[in-house]
Order: sequence, then C-alpha cells, then structure tokens
Amino acid sequence: MQNLYPALAALAAYLIGSLSFAVIVSRVMGLNDPRTYGSGNPGATNVLRSGNKGAAVLTLLLDALKGYVPVLLADRFGPSFGLGEGTVAMVALAAFLGHLWPAFFRFKGGKGVATAAGVLLALNPWLGLATLGTWVIIAAFFRYSSLAAIVAAVFAPFYQLLIWDGGPTAVAVTLMGLLLVWRHSGNIRKLLAGTESKLGAKAAGAAARAAAEHSRGHPNLNRHARGHAPKHSHDHAHKHGLKPSPPNPPQQPQQHGEEK
Repeated sequence: MQNLYPALAALAAYLIGSLSFAVIVSRVMGLNDPRTYGSGNPGATNVLRSGNKGAAVLTLLLDALKGYVPVLLADRFGPSFGLGEGTVAMVALAAFLGHLWPAFFRFKGGKGVATAAGVLLALNPWLGLATLGTWVIIAAFFRYSSLAAIVAAVFAPFYQLLIWDGGPTAVAVTLMGLLLVWRHSGNIRKLLAGTESKLGAKAAGAAARAAAEHSRGHPNLNRHARGHAPKHSHDHAHKHGLKPSPPNPPQQPQQHGEEK
C-alpha cells in the first residue's frame, strides 16, 4: 500500500488542479463563461476582461492556492508516509497539469501562470518570490501580462539551478517553465505582430461595451438628444376637436412668367 502513496498524492493534486476557478467564480458571480469571450482562456487575466476586478482577483488567488496547498501538504506530511522530494515535485507538476488539462472541464484549461506561482511558493518561498518579482518588473515596464509570464517562466529554472540545486524540484520547475512558454505561443505571435493587449486596456474596453449595451437597451434615455420632438401639442389639439395646422409645404422655386 505504501508504494501507492506517491501515485495517490499526485492524483489528488491533479484533481485539485482541475478545479477551474475562472469558470466557477464566474458562474457564482453571475458572469459570462470566460471561455466564451476575449482570449477564451479560463484564467484571471481573461476574467478581468469582463470588467469585474473582484472576480479576477478571486480567480487569481484561488488558482494560486490550488497549486500551493497540495505541494505544501505533501512537503509537510509526506515524510510521515515515506514520501520524499521526488513525490513533492511530482505533486507540484500534477497540480499544474490539472490546471492546463482539467478533468472536470473537458481537459480545456488555462495557461497556468497563477497555479505555477502557487506551486513555486510552496516548493521554495524564495524561488517563488524571485519569480514573482521578475513578473512584476517586466509587467511594470512593458505593461504586457503575457510577456511578464513568459520571462518569469524562463528565469524560474535558472534561479533554481544557479541559486539552489538540481534534482526533482529543478526538473519539475523546468517542465512547468517549458509548458508555460508553449501555452503562450499565441501571445508570442501577437507580441511580435504588435497586437497584444496591454494591462489595463482590457477592463476599460469591457466597461465601454457594457455602457454601449446599456444605452442600446434604454433608447428613451437619448430621445431628446436625437432630436425627437414630443407629440403633446398634436394630441392636445386632437382631443379638443381642433384641426392641427398642416406643416408648411416646401416652397417651390419661382420661375419667370409663373403665376402666383
């Protein structure tokens, strides 16, 4: 039975990682499914396109926690069951893979940035902070979330190998970095083409669309702005038996010799 513990731990981590909180939070908060708009990616960045910052922040935190909690539990309680660094690394990778290919959502998941951050913080808090710091610096200077994620994913394995050591943890971090870059291949093409959206522009665009839809749904709000005259005077004349005066006919240009 003890030989099954590593596999069971990895399976549990994968199932926890399969909880797509972008979809779950959006449903609970009455928002559209994030897979139906924007990039179609069930992640915090795409949820932000809905214009609901609270939903985006909650998605970010929960996606990070589903990577952090399984790894932390395996690291803290694994030795009691004979589980070592190899199992912890396998649990870390399994939670990340669950986000990318969730069993509960037809294996169509997100790109894994927040979940990877949670995994790294649980594996090595200093490694996680260094990787998050890289993301913040790139995002602050260039205003591209995708570029920041790609650079952080590339640097994370180097941090692990240069500052700490190799082993199973380095293998798991390297595989996650490669998968993160691969999942951002579409963003890389957009960055090269200059069509990638910057941070902050997405929520503003969603708010503008919502305002336009609200205006279309209430056409009477702009009645007077469109120049519609009220019909009160015509209805008043008809009610009292008065004949409303016809509109003045357009004047015809006067011709020479024409009788008036």
